[in-house]
Amino acid sequence: MCLAIPGRLIDVPDKDQPYATVDVSGVRRKINVELLKQEGVQPGDWVLIHVGFAMSKISEDQAEEQLRLLAMLGEAMQAQEEVEGYKFGET
Repeated sequence: MCLAIPGRLIDVPDKDQPYATVDVSGVRRKINVELLKQEGVQPGDWVLIHVGFAMSKISEDQAEEQLRLLAMLGEAMQAQEEVEGYKFGET
């Protein structure tokens, strides 16, 4: 199943870097925010993440609802495993 997982941006480096640190339920990973470059992102923003890319910005309420729905559907663990697999900018 393809999941879009909500995460909160923790660190957004300078505008020349396509990667940012995101927190998804306590797991921190680097993701690619290049697709939101025009819109702009900053620490504290919530984004929907798919295969390591921030696809869109969402509100905190939308993020909480999405996380609740994933848990209800039993997909929370799969979402967590997906996030743990992101390796952008990590060695």
